[in-house]
Amino acid sequence: MVKNKVNIKNKKARFQYEILDKYTAGIVLAGTEIKSIREGKANIAESFCEFNDKGELFVINMDIQEYSHATHFNHKAKNARKLLLNKQELKKLYKEVKNTGLTIIPLRLFLNDRGFAKLQIALCKGKKLHDKRETIKDRDTKRKLNRINKTYNT
Repeated sequence: MVKNKVNIKNKKARFQYEILDKYTAGIVLAGTEIKSIREGKANIAESFCEFNDKGELFVINMDIQEYSHATHFNHKAKNARKLLLNKQELKKLYKEVKNTGLTIIPLRLFLNDRGFAKLQIALCKGKKLHDKRETIKDRDTKRKLNRINKTYNT
């Protein structure tokens, strides 16, 4: 049984993008890449997803650090990695990206119960500056309300 401790999140994604739809995709990885992910040495903060000429979906700019105990067969840190989805899901995403100009952003990298690395991706629309200000304002009001509730409840 594999311990499911790996949960790498893209914290900026929810602030910079409006999330429309979520998908869970498998990733094609080399042996040293999965070992680095199991150690938690991956970063998806600057990454995005893109289709190639054949209609395959790749995650670009995902940083998986080199495995420390590997020999000269180690992987490249910022390599494009293929994502595995159903044909229907791929067609739907391709159509949305091409027609409406939406973006596909990774939200979370995790290990499932069988020990496979999965990437939660989202179909997103970029937020404007006033939307980001609104998000900050909402966060501040929630924080203030929680402080007030704490002082009266104790």
